Amino acid sequence: MQLAGRLDEARHAYEARIKADPSDSKTLCNYGGLLNLLNRFNEATAFLTRAVQIDPDLADGWSNLGNSFLHLSQYENAIACYRNSIQLDCAHALALSNMGVALDHRGDHALALQFHRLAITAAPENAYSRTNLAVSLLQSGQYLEGFREYEHRWTAQNHRSFDLKKPRWTGSSAPEQTLLISTEGGFGDVIQFSRFIDQAAQRVGRVILHVRPELVSLLQASFPDHTVSSEDDAIPAHDLECPVLSLPMALGTTLETIPHAEGYLVLDPDKQAFWKQKLADDRLQGEGKCLRVGLVWAGAPHPEIQAAFLADRRRSTDLSTFGTLASIPDVVFYSLQVGEKASQASTPPAGMRLIDHTGFLHDFSDTAALVGELDLVIAVDTSTCHVAAALGKPTWLLSRYDQCWRWLSGRTESPWYESVRIFQQSAPLDWSGPVLSIKEALAVFREEHMQAQAEAV
Repeated sequence: MQLAGRLDEARHAYEARIKADPSDSKTLCNYGGLLNLLNRFNEATAFLTRAVQIDPDLADGWSNLGNSFLHLSQYENAIACYRNSIQLDCAHALALSNMGVALDHRGDHALALQFHRLAITAAPENAYSRTNLAVSLLQSGQYLEGFREYEHRWTAQNHRSFDLKKPRWTGSSAPEQTLLISTEGGFGDVIQFSRFIDQAAQRVGRVILHVRPELVSLLQASFPDHTVSSEDDAIPAHDLECPVLSLPMALGTTLETIPHAEGYLVLDPDKQAFWKQKLADDRLQGEGKCLRVGLVWAGAPHPEIQAAFLADRRRSTDLSTFGTLASIPDVVFYSLQVGEKASQASTPPAGMRLIDHTGFLHDFSDTAALVGELDLVIAVDTSTCHVAAALGKPTWLLSRYDQCWRWLSGRTESPWYESVRIFQQSAPLDWSGPVLSIKEALAVFREEHMQAQAEAV
């Protein structure tokens, strides 16, 4: 039942078996694995701990318990469990691969790569292991091999968005044909990888970027020589197709050949004028010549996709996390937060001057125009961070401990965006270090800003 995706039926069946025989280690192991799929990790830990206590030689039990700890960001515990599993079964592909994931999360990418490759040796056709290897390679900056391996995400995710209607473009010259670049991932993914549209256009006759409606206006203004169509409309006629995240593989991208790191998004002049006047009105109401800083504290949770849901738990925080920044004088903050946690802007931390104009944000061209009038954006890893950075706006990224592969490992700067500065957690789920560093950096930034304004007078 579980393998068939009938999780609720499987849960009831496991619970009935455990009630009948509380010492059935294999059922406890399978039930714990199911609880992991349901994001009930603390409960899973309890059942899986019982399973391996009853049967310490249960390799699957140790592997599943490692998964629980991994999802709870308890990486040392996860590594210890995977080690036990591998000692019992040296060809346990899932334990090998997830050991690599845990090591990647801890920042030990060289060692992680060894486990990923062992996992693939044990199970060459396992798309999850191949995708885990890809992420590890990308985190290490090994882009040619990393993006090739990343194509295995198609099989691992089994997502209908990969069901292309036309032949998949892999970078070949096709001067007489039209290429459709299709949406994949979140808004930030499309913004980040849209930079490749000009390079792709050099190899084909025509390029169409097919995206969600919230992005159409911004991307059409930024790439006026190409067609940007909405997913709400019929798919335009085309000959070839390429998901946006496959563009680096098709183009043979390396760290040294990432285009447009200086920025590539273009503002709508009318919206730019609107926000210039809007922020001028804020000044008339008492904000003076303060430093204007945009804030984003949370991403979209995506509970329907477990990997995205878990990543969001690690990347998102609350507005209260930024409370210490309120002590810096002559700074006014602007909420750029949308979604579930946007309402926190109505009750900012004590002493924080926070203006919320997000009711005027209807699509990403609106967001970009507002960002264009700010001096700095401070954000967790979200689409708004990509908007700001792709505009060339100074952007300070609060990055989770297991830094997303796109920001590489151990970096404070990015080859993707010249204007990005990265503040990474030094401990899982702990934002105190990055926020303290940002507070110190913001005080310096504010002094430099005030001095520049004084010199300009």
